[in-house]
Amino acid sequence: MNYLSTRGDATPRKFCDILLEGLAPDGGLYLPEGYPQIDAATLAVWRRVHDEQGYAALAFEILSLYIDDIPADDLKAICAKTYTPEVFGNKVIVPLKQLQDGFYLEALSNGPTLAFKDMAMQLLGNLFEYELARRGQQLNILGATSGDTGSAAEYAMRGKKGIRVFMLSPHGRMSAFQQAQMFSLQDENIHNIAIEGVFDDCQDIVKAVSNDLAFKRQYNIGTVNSINWARLLAQVVYYFAGYFQATASNAETVSFTVPSGNFGNVCAGHVARMMGLPIRQLVVATNENDVLDEFFRTGVYRVRAAADTHETSSPSMDISKASNFERFVFDLLGRDGARVKALFGESLAKAGSFDLSGDEAFKQAASRYGFVSGKSTHADRLATIRRVFKEHGLMIDTHTADGVKVASEYVQPGVPMIVLETALPIKFAATIVEALGREPDRPAKFEGIEALPRRVQVMSADAGAVQSLIAAHCG
Repeated sequence: MNYLSTRGDATPRKFCDILLEGLAPDGGLYLPEGYPQIDAATLAVWRRVHDEQGYAALAFEILSLYIDDIPADDLKAICAKTYTPEVFGNKVIVPLKQLQDGFYLEALSNGPTLAFKDMAMQLLGNLFEYELARRGQQLNILGATSGDTGSAAEYAMRGKKGIRVFMLSPHGRMSAFQQAQMFSLQDENIHNIAIEGVFDDCQDIVKAVSNDLAFKRQYNIGTVNSINWARLLAQVVYYFAGYFQATASNAETVSFTVPSGNFGNVCAGHVARMMGLPIRQLVVATNENDVLDEFFRTGVYRVRAAADTHETSSPSMDISKASNFERFVFDLLGRDGARVKALFGESLAKAGSFDLSGDEAFKQAASRYGFVSGKSTHADRLATIRRVFKEHGLMIDTHTADGVKVASEYVQPGVPMIVLETALPIKFAATIVEALGREPDRPAKFEGIEALPRRVQVMSADAGAVQSLIAAHCG
């Protein structure tokens, strides 16, 4: 399996090369040359593997189709080390919770940082450590977070040999619990940088540093954001696991609803569907920052300036520039790298938008690729949290509430609907208290976390300053 760039660079690259690299040299994102196609016989085998051997064994089956430069026994061992009940608190790893007949939540938030990002980040940490040891190299990870990616990355990489983490976050824009999770870490290889701006400013700095090829190579800069293909690939696995739990046979179809800001999580569903997983619809649920909903309704992709990016009660989706969206548009436009480069590398830079409404391909977003979308507001969030708690005795977080609200608009008779759970409610306690008048449950290991000493540096939104900081720590 070789990988190419969404912006036209077709130089063949292997998985372990792009694992450590992040963005392609031309500024594009990596995708496989083609998606492996799963026939009915293979799907039947995978169902048995999942049911009889568990999630780690299923992960190996899927990942091995994309990773041919790690020996099979080593890859199997990495999967087995990653997906354990000890790490994820449950033998099934991603159990379904039925809210009503044919309507489920897929529990993805049982990992070390209580968010779905752990599902991929724990694997990424083990892959990084394995490959760096094999090469005798070190890696400086530069990432951006709107809340959950940062803590998941830091908990996965803390203490890992040969790895430093420099994590950018928007100053004052994460929940108190999210900030405490990250900033309380005292590990020497973890560096928290609070950027005066919004998440998109952080993401722009990561891309700017990654596009400085000389600096990137000198300091071995890698990424853990979902622009890293390995992270997105890991997320493909739980779509198959959710499907197998919600269905009795492979003749059935399901739909998934995904709370989405950066388009990484739902893009993994797109990959699973392209492989042949019987997904009827992929429902994109946004909050007030509705860039993706606007595109799927109108064909216009219009990023927002920092001043126009709303600060909401589902802050991990306060994103107005969905970096993973480029991967889907690449497929939507027939894998035309030159056109994707013109749209993302030129039109967005100059005009801040592009318009595919008149393009025949846009009509296929729903008909061929299954994408539909919807939007949820703060009032919707509160109402959904109250309703789910009253009717089912289950407390859900704000982002999952966005998913449940939008999913209810797309339920089809006879088609199970699976909403991907995003995080545990404790991460967004203030809104839970507003909705229910009570504090959410807190795992014992996080008692008093907000009062712990903090290790964080506040900086302006300046890529050069961030580069200087990295150089100072790597001298």
